[in-house]
Amino acid sequence: MVHIPVLSTGYICVVLLKNGYAVYWFGQIALNSGRKLKTAIFLKPIMKKVLLSLLAALCLSSAAFAQTFTLHSSDLGGQATMKQFFNGMNCTGENISPNLRWENAPTGTKYYALTIFDKDAPTGSGFWHWVVFNIPASTTELKTGAGDPAKGLMPAGAIQSVTDFGKPGYGGPCPPPGHGLHHYEVTVFALKDKINLDEKASPAFVGFNIWANTLAKASMVFYAERK
Repeated sequence: MVHIPVLSTGYICVVLLKNGYAVYWFGQIALNSGRKLKTAIFLKPIMKKVLLSLLAALCLSSAAFAQTFTLHSSDLGGQATMKQFFNGMNCTGENISPNLRWENAPTGTKYYALTIFDKDAPTGSGFWHWVVFNIPASTTELKTGAGDPAKGLMPAGAIQSVTDFGKPGYGGPCPPPGHGLHHYEVTVFALKDKINLDEKASPAFVGFNIWANTLAKASMVFYAERK
């Protein structure tokens, strides 16, 4: 039996050769938990040297993929709740911005920007629900409710600019009744430089400057509908 481990942070790959067969294991592990790996893929006999090279490469590529720039939320699911829905325009939600956190930003990231955009809004150009930029690189999470400028929950230096509601800060979903499901794309951008604009800048102009400074981005989508 031959064991060849290939390790990366939180991941492990092991190739076992026994009786002419190989098993490739891959899965996330919790350190000090004693848990076993999650997935086993059985392969038919092949030349040992070639097999080991192929599986080692698979392990390395899988670990690299697992460490890409990623956005998470402890508040958002598949559909918006009344907690996120707008309060106004005949919507009666709480208008509270969701918790958002991200990880594995690329090297060279100096700032972040964050947007929520509804591409299905019947405006001809979508609808910007939240625009934030110049979030310091040391920040990797926005707390629930940070989209309300009056609460002071944003990190120092971050700017919440005007949305399509006409004022800075988070404005929740409020799609027209009977218009079907709307897609709300939440995106965090890793930026190579500071954006020299203020809270009065239009969403489109901020978006252009975000595009010009983006190193990488990560998104998630949730949905909302009013019958």
